[in-house]
Amino acid sequence: MAGIGPIRQDWEPVVVRKKAPTAAAKKDEKAVNAARRAGAEIESTKKYNAGTNKAASSGTSLNTKRLDDDTENLAHERVPSDLKKNLMQARLDKKMTQAQLAQMINEKPQVIQEYESGKAIPNQQIIGKLERALGTKLRGKK
Repeated sequence: MAGIGPIRQDWEPVVVRKKAPTAAAKKDEKAVNAARRAGAEIESTKKYNAGTNKAASSGTSLNTKRLDDDTENLAHERVPSDLKKNLMQARLDKKMTQAQLAQMINEKPQVIQEYESGKAIPNQQIIGKLERALGTKLRGKK
């Protein structure tokens, strides 16, 4: 212990970890009043439509006007009536249920129901699977 100098006591406080005040703490009324008393510069701004949902349901915007002016019919394509009749007839000729046909083509039974009722949006890939499973041509000329 020959090379060690005298031992001194350091009496200054050491702050190990002090978190900076969060945004909510800075906006707190007590913090704002303390800053005013200390003479700090305080800036307050009123936010437009703060705490309301007016922006989402405001009056007519440019997009709304464009949609109102648009007269084009925007409907999805549906299954043609001849396709749904051919599908139903081919399935009944094979004595299959909708669920059995759906399982055969790895689709949900709801897909077959939509095709037979005409509510489905035609998908050529599914129609091709149906044609292979039923062994008949469903679209076009027989």
